[in-house]
Amino acid sequence: MSSANFFIKMHSADNVAIVVNDGGLPTGAVFANGLKLVQAVPQGHKVALVDLPQGSVVRRYNVTIGTALKNLPAGSWVNEAVLDMPAARSLDDLPQATQAAPELPTLDGYTFEGYRNADGSVGTRNILAITTTVQCVSGVVEMAVKRIKTELLPKYPNVDDVVGLEHAYGCGVAIDAPDAIIPIRTLRNISLNPNFGGELMVVSLGCEKLQPERLLPPGSLAIRDERSAGNAPAELDVVCLQSDKHVGFMSMIDSIMQTAVRHLERLNARKRETVPASALVVGVQCGGSDAFSGVTANPAVGFCADLLVRAGATVMFSEVTEVRDGIDQLTARASSPAVAQAMIREMAWYDAYLAKGSADRSANTTPGNKKGGLSNIVEKAMGSIVKSGSAAISGVLSPGESLRQKGIRSGLVYAATPASDFVCGTLQLAAGMNLHVFTTGRGTPYGLAECPVIKVATRSDLARRWHDLMDVNAGRIADGSASIEELGWELFQLMLDVASGRKKTWAEHWQLHNALVLFNPAPIT
Repeated sequence: MSSANFFIKMHSADNVAIVVNDGGLPTGAVFANGLKLVQAVPQGHKVALVDLPQGSVVRRYNVTIGTALKNLPAGSWVNEAVLDMPAARSLDDLPQATQAAPELPTLDGYTFEGYRNADGSVGTRNILAITTTVQCVSGVVEMAVKRIKTELLPKYPNVDDVVGLEHAYGCGVAIDAPDAIIPIRTLRNISLNPNFGGELMVVSLGCEKLQPERLLPPGSLAIRDERSAGNAPAELDVVCLQSDKHVGFMSMIDSIMQTAVRHLERLNARKRETVPASALVVGVQCGGSDAFSGVTANPAVGFCADLLVRAGATVMFSEVTEVRDGIDQLTARASSPAVAQAMIREMAWYDAYLAKGSADRSANTTPGNKKGGLSNIVEKAMGSIVKSGSAAISGVLSPGESLRQKGIRSGLVYAATPASDFVCGTLQLAAGMNLHVFTTGRGTPYGLAECPVIKVATRSDLARRWHDLMDVNAGRIADGSASIEELGWELFQLMLDVASGRKKTWAEHWQLHNALVLFNPAPIT
C-alpha cells in the first residue's frame, strides 16, 4: 500500500468511515476527497465524514449505530464516548421469511479426504476422545492421556490424537432443573462428534450426579461398532475410578490405558477416502473482533459460506448477543416462518437469561473490541452477521443440540450460543462441527483439540506480527491486494486441504487449544 491516507466507507448512506492506515492518522491528515482530521484517529476507528450535530444519527453499514452526544465536526474521531447506543430491536412484528435468498448455482465436483462414520457423518480427523462424567476425574484423565500419547499413540499411525473431554460439570449441580439439559446434551453430543469415529470411551468417578447411563442412554447412541448385535445400541465402555478393582492411583491409569487400546485399534483400521464437500460441517465464529472484522475477514468468510452451501455442506453461525441487533435481517432471511419463529424464540430466551443477571446485550463488547474501533454492540453485530453470507437460514439449533438429531443435513444454520469464544466453540462441536473457522482482529491463540481451527486475521499488521498463528490474512482486502471473492475462494480451498489432512493449521502445529466450557444456565447446589 502507498503512503496515502485511506478510509473505508461501508455504504453510500454512511456518515462515518474507518481509518485504514497502520497506526492510525494524526491531526491534520488529509484524505483524497479533501476531508481533514481535526483530531488524531487510531486505525480502525471512525471518522465523521460530515458535520454531526448533537443528537444526530450516526450511520455505518447503513444502520444507525448511535446518536451523537455532542457536536462532531467533519474529521472528528467518533467512538463510544461520544455515542448514545440505540435501544434493542423489539422481537415483535419482525419480518419473517420475506427476503428471498439470491439464486446461486450448485457447486459440484469438490471433494476432500475424510473418515466415513457408520451414521453417515464424516470426520476430518481420526481422534480418540475420552468422555468424562465429572470434573473430579480430570486430573487422572489428563495424566492417562499424556501416557497414551507417549506410549501408545506411536503404535497407531492412523490415529491423529487422543483428547480428554474434560469439563467443570457432573456434580454439585441441580441436575433435574429444566435448563440442566443444556450441559448434559452438549457433552453427550460432543462425545458423538464425527471426528471421534463412533468410539465411546467414558471415565467416571462413580458417585457423581451425571452417571454414564444418564449422559449416554442407550437411545442416544446412534453410532454402532462391531460389539453391537444387529440394531442394538453400542454399549458404553466405562472406567469407573471408584470400582473395587482399582487399588492405588496407577491401577486407575493402567485401566484407562488398557481400555484405550481397544478403541485405538479400531480407529487405526480406518482410512481416509474421497468424500464430497457436502460432508463438511463448518462452524464460523469471531473473537477479538475489531472494526475491520466486518470489512475484511467476515465478508470473506461469508462469501466462502455461500460456496459451502452451494456445495451442499452445512455452515453454522452463532453468538446470540452478536446477532441480536440484526435480528430483523435474520428473520427476513429465514427459509420459512417456522425458522424465523425459532430464531425469535432463541433471542427471547437469551434476553430473559441476561435479565436474570441484570445484564443486557451491551455487556458483550470488550475493551479490546473498543480499542479496535467498535463503539458498541450494534456496530459489532453488523460486522458479525456478515460472516453468515447470503443464503437462506434453513435451520435453528438450541444450545447443545445436534444437527443430525434434528434432521439437518445441509444449508445455513443458526446455532444459538453465547458469544464467549470457548463456550461457542464447545456448542458448535456438540452440533456436529468437523471444521472451524475463526476470525480475529485483535488476535487470539484460540484453538480446539477436537477439531481443526482455521484462523483468519482481519488486518495485515496482525497477520505479519502473528505470522505463525494466523492461517489466512484477510487484511489484503483492506490493502487492496485481494478481493473479498478471491479471499473467499482461497479459504474454501484451504478448508478442503485442512479437512483432508494435507495441511495443518497453526493451532494444530503448536497444539494450542482451549478447554471445553459447557454452558450451564441451571443452578449449582
